[in-house]
Amino acid sequence: MKLFLQILMIATSVLLVIAVLLHRGRGGGLSSLFGGGMQSSLAGSSVAEKNLDRITLLLGAIWLISIVGLGLLLKV
Repeated sequence: MKLFLQILMIATSVLLVIAVLLHRGRGGGLSSLFGGGMQSSLAGSSVAEKNLDRITLLLGAIWLISIVGLGLLLKV
């Protein structure tokens, strides 16, 4: 179980870094890479950015759960 959580933590850490770097900063980002800067008029962000936000939150939650699980296993 400990090895599984360690591998999960490393994999989600790398994917989380990639997901954060894909987000839009002051300019650019994933949406402008594929959409040419086209924005949705209602929400202000494209579908690609919204999906990237969801993926980033999911990866962050998995990373947090693996950290807590490893902490509990190491404490016991």
